[in-house]
Amino acid sequence: GYGVKASEAFPAQLQMALQAKGYKVTIVNAGVSGDTTANGLGRLDWALQPVPDGAILELGANDALRGTDPKLPRADLDKMLATFKSKGVDVLLAGMKAPNNWGPDYTKDFDSIYPDLAAKYGVALYPFFLDGVALDPAFTQPDGLHPTAAGVAEIVKRILPDVEALVQHIAQRKTAAK
Repeated sequence: GYGVKASEAFPAQLQMALQAKGYKVTIVNAGVSGDTTANGLGRLDWALQPVPDGAILELGANDALRGTDPKLPRADLDKMLATFKSKGVDVLLAGMKAPNNWGPDYTKDFDSIYPDLAAKYGVALYPFFLDGVALDPAFTQPDGLHPTAAGVAEIVKRILPDVEALVQHIAQRKTAAK
């Protein structure tokens, strides 16, 4: 929610959108502005108290912006997905894309992280979290990177079908377990 009110941040807007469709969900914001995958991994045990039914794992943009060797965010995300799996948490992995300034090899290595890990763990993949928003001045703050409230609304609109599928999958799993 960098640069937007808490009520305009992704978790709040997503919860409102899901509730408007009749889903009884609580979205918990476990993100911290400026986080890298290493930061997220370091906070994972805290974020899993209590263990949620599902998670949207969306980290990596700050790693890419800093030019972090893609092996490091790949390893961090791999550990997070393994932890989610061990705890029975359904995951929607929201991918990120590398900026072009690091060159084609970096872009190829970084951009492959998300589809590779989604396949490895059998989790749903939303290929690019900022799809339709990245680099669009109508949806980004003056820094050209972070979404405005309208940009967040666009992200929610685009990712909502995938999140609904996650919520429905969790409900089916819970019903089958009874």
